[in-house]
Amino acid sequence: MERTLSSDLAFENNAQQSQGSLPLRLLANLMLWQRRIASRHQLARLDSRLLADAGISEAQRYEELSKPFWR
Repeated sequence: MERTLSSDLAFENNAQQSQGSLPLRLLANLMLWQRRIASRHQLARLDSRLLADAGISEAQRYEELSKPFWR
């Protein structure tokens, strides 16, 4: 999970700092949002044993799953 969150941050910074055209920034944001949705779907499917192996508590999972896709 940590790797996913940090890679999202790098991708988000690149999208915000991009000097490209509006369609390219929009595409970058759409791709970021899609990755977040997919990652959270995977997180939702993990059982308690896999969560423990990843070092993620139920509270952390709930917090991540309750975020809207744009955050």
